[in-house]
Amino acid sequence: MKPLHRFRHRAYMNGMDQTNTSPITPPPITPLAEIIDNCAYLDDWQDRMSYVIELGRKLPDMPEDKRTSENKVQGCASQVWLVTHVDRRPDDPILTFEGESDAHIVRGLVAIVLSIFSGKSASDILQTDALDLFDRMGLIEYLTAQRANGLRSMVKRIKDEAARQLAA
Repeated sequence: MKPLHRFRHRAYMNGMDQTNTSPITPPPITPLAEIIDNCAYLDDWQDRMSYVIELGRKLPDMPEDKRTSENKVQGCASQVWLVTHVDRRPDDPILTFEGESDAHIVRGLVAIVLSIFSGKSASDILQTDALDLFDRMGLIEYLTAQRANGLRSMVKRIKDEAARQLAA
């Protein structure tokens, strides 16, 4: 595995102590463009998975009262919770999401899913091919079948919610 100091000038190390990889002041969601850029820079699958784990560490913890069965994503081997917030607009509601998982890699996948979808209109969410984005970032091929199914379940849940909100 490549030493982290190699990436200290890269965007994903911004805001992090160079001797300790824990976030100093974690942003709520890492911008998707930054994630795509960093994945393109990381040519080793172990580095990419370390980066995914780091994204998960930056994800704010979800309050215990939101970790309910209705917020739990079905179809994930790990526990994953997603909470949807809707900003009603006349034609196209804006959806924002909170998410969390009890597994390190899956928590990172949740962070990427939130970067893709959170703050977008329902119609944009329905048109976004998240799995293609994960493939272009070079992440799909390194996921176990269970994690890939869990990722599909998260994306389906978000798209189903967007369709429901658009129809409302």
